[in-house]
Order: sequence, then structure tokens, then C-alpha cells
Amino acid sequence: MTPNEVIDTIKQFGLRGRGGGGFPTGNKWEFAAVQQSPEKYIICNADEGDPGAFMDRSVLEGDPHSVLEAMTIGGYAIGANKGFVYVRAEYPVAVERLRTAIEQSRNYGLLGDNILGTGFNFDIEIRLGAGAFVCGEETALMQSIEGKRGMPMPKPPFPAVRGLWGKPTVINNVETFANIVPIILKGAEWFRSIGTEKSPGTKVFALGGKIRNIKFLKYA
Repeated sequence: MTPNEVIDTIKQFGLRGRGGGGFPTGNKWEFAAVQQSPEKYIICNADEGDPGAFMDRSVLEGDPHSVLEAMTIGGYAIGANKGFVYVRAEYPVAVERLRTAIEQSRNYGLLGDNILGTGFNFDIEIRLGAGAFVCGEETALMQSIEGKRGMPMPKPPFPAVRGLWGKPTVINNVETFANIVPIILKGAEWFRSIGTEKSPGTKVFALGGKIRNIKFLKYA
């Protein structure tokens, strides 16, 4: 697939961001792809600061490769060669498994230079958050990665136009990235058979407290 075909596929499937804003993922990638810049970035927002929330942690501890692969696909689609996972330091197991997965990916030639002989270069680094709740907001998160105090910045310009170090940047959360590979492999019909017409696919929820019964509902 060409980069444009990847973006068109994500747009066709209707994947919306799972971080709360619900912005169409394919549109966000397209905005960054059309920017003329020699440097672009992909960021995974794993700064899960809401009390009782552990959706991102569950994914990162259970299948970190799903996120790394999706970030690599995103990098290919928008023309980025560098990615960052911004993860809470309070998730030591998730951080350790991410580090292991990144090292495994490099050893298998799935990260680094000339991935799978395609001429595409892409690598990923981990950045640890220091527990600042505000850094879950994307502009504050980028400030933190740059080594500055994490403070929200006015928008526009949006990160896809002017983001990390002033370069076009795509930021998606863990759960959004975890959806990328399955929908490409299984197709639009499968993905759109779950969820709603305007927001297809699955959604992860975290439940805490003394829970006796869980009832799952499929909303039309």
C-alpha cells in the first residue's frame, strides 16, 4: 500500500480517536501527510491520568507490539521517521514491556533503518511522564517531550500542522493505535459491524470498585 492508500483505508473505516475528542483518525493523518516538511513525528499519548482508568495500561502490558506496529504504519503514512510513546512513570510494568517490545522490533528489523528492505526508516523512543495530569493534553504533552514545563498551548495551529519542535505531528492515544492493525487486516465490513454508524469499532472501558454484575449493551 502507498501512504495515501493507508490513509484512505483508515478514513474509509471511520476510526475515530479513542482519547475523548473522537476526531476522525484518517483525517488527522491526512492533515499531517500533506504538510511539506523534512521532519514529522508520531506520538502515542499513554499519559492516562484519570482516576480509576487503566485502559491504556491494559493494552501496553498485554500487547505493546500492536501499538508499535500502528505507530510505524502511521509514520509511513504521513512521512515521519521518528515516534515517541509518552507514558506514565507510574506504569512500570507497561514501561518495561514497551522497552522489551521496542528492542525486539529493532532486532527483527521492524524498527530502525530500511525496515523490511523498503527504504523506510522509523524508530520509537519512550518518554516518561512525571505525574502531571495536564500533560495528558496534547499540546502540554509535546511541551514536556521538548523538556519544557507541560502547559497547554492555544490552537490553531494544530499539531498536525505545527507540533513537536514546530514540525507536523500526529498524536493518537494507545487505544486508537491498537485499532489500526486489526482494521487493516480484517477489513471495513468487519470493523463497521461493531459500534455505531458514526463511530464504528470497539471501545475499552475501565470499571473499578465492588462490581457484582456487568451487562454489555450494543447501542444502535
